[in-house]
Amino acid sequence: MATTATATTLKNFINGNWVAPSGKDLKEGVNPANTQEVISSFYQSDIEDVNEAIDSAEKASKFWGTTPAPQRGEYLYNISKLMEEEKEDLARAIVKEEGKTYNDALKEVGYAAGIVKYYAGECRRMKGMIVEADIPNVQIETKPEALGPVLVVTPWNFPLSIPAWKTAPAIAAGNTVILKPSSETPLTAMKFIDIVNRAGVPAGVVNFVIAPGKLVPDMINHSAIKAVTFTGSNAVGKKIYAEAAKDMKRCLLEMGGKNPLIVMEDADIDEAVQLAVAGAYGQTGQACTATGRIIVHEKIAEEFTEKLVKKTEEIKVGNGLTEGVDMGPQVNQSELQSTLNLIQSAKDEGAKVLIGGNTPKGNEYQQGYFVEPTVISEVKPWMQVAKEEIFGPVNSIIKVQDINEAITVANDVDYGLSSAICTKNLEYMNKALNEIEAGIVKVNMTTTGTFFQAPFGGYKQSSTGTFKELGSEATDFYLQYKTRYIKSV
Repeated sequence: MATTATATTLKNFINGNWVAPSGKDLKEGVNPANTQEVISSFYQSDIEDVNEAIDSAEKASKFWGTTPAPQRGEYLYNISKLMEEEKEDLARAIVKEEGKTYNDALKEVGYAAGIVKYYAGECRRMKGMIVEADIPNVQIETKPEALGPVLVVTPWNFPLSIPAWKTAPAIAAGNTVILKPSSETPLTAMKFIDIVNRAGVPAGVVNFVIAPGKLVPDMINHSAIKAVTFTGSNAVGKKIYAEAAKDMKRCLLEMGGKNPLIVMEDADIDEAVQLAVAGAYGQTGQACTATGRIIVHEKIAEEFTEKLVKKTEEIKVGNGLTEGVDMGPQVNQSELQSTLNLIQSAKDEGAKVLIGGNTPKGNEYQQGYFVEPTVISEVKPWMQVAKEEIFGPVNSIIKVQDINEAITVANDVDYGLSSAICTKNLEYMNKALNEIEAGIVKVNMTTTGTFFQAPFGGYKQSSTGTFKELGSEATDFYLQYKTRYIKSV
């Protein structure tokens, strides 16, 4: 029987006030490690709720956009400080709502707080420029200006850091925000907004609505919305892009990946195995930058595979709050089933599951969405498991003969988000850095993990490709530049 004693009742945050959504159907958020534990209850918003949030953001944009950027930065410093002070509470919410391990959740909190602090600093570095005119007594200058209200739509897999990395640069640039988080993880997002409120951010600058995805098109089409930023699946991203295009609204999409880890014959095999484990099993494989394929030189494929299987056997699966657990559950039944289906497709097409591939046995796993960490060998580039994003803990091994074939296989997918190569050979490094079709290419590192001071974004179907997230480049999406001509008299 489900337990609800500790469930948190969730609310919207509109114009500085916590208000109950107007929907009539009660939803419950459960712990993916133990679905008998209800951690939140909430009603979904209706169109009146989201319109109220957008109207609030529109009114606040009149003063927020003209607030000096360094003053906006002080609010961001306050947010970051509170996040750091309350990291344990935030981490526990992430574990209970999304399912990742406590250590991974703590890392996410630290990363998110660092992002907010970074954009606080960026508020003192925003600038235009002076351009030389063709004639005397004329000054040409450019001045950055905010867009206005921005719709932020975030996924469940990084329920704190992605809301932070979109909201922080948006408000740093002088925009107001309407945050619509995934319905899978609204509790973590609400805790983030509560911190934003307690940090003193003025009413209406950041608004938060718990709303079904079907309302997103209406939100995009609202006349006050000037831009939309989304992270999530390609299917949803394409729909958002189409809606934004109707009125030529600015749109930033970061979507899926089928990220390759190339392991060449000269690689440190033990290090490569560790990178493969971290890349595919970290976050239970539920990251857009997770390692989706391991492309291994045939000379070392057997040794690499044996060591990878042995390392995979050591992975402890369980509740993320249990000490010693290395990997938590998937977020819901749909994601679990999708992973199992792709594993089955690999077997049907002739690949071989060497370890894992099923749900683990034992009483502690019966009420959760657990799957075994999996290694699949004899994978061919044309197989479904080698082409489609698998949002679960699966390492698929593809053998190649040389660096040219490795890069050809790496590029032979619709995605181009992250990639990595393990090698000591400078020629291999340069070839990978120059020829892999991805927004991120790493050498002797995992495909996962980014530094927030560096730009983030993909190629091909992984991104719209027009703007970047993270780094100083992120504010470009949230700013428009006015060119001003001034003639002295």
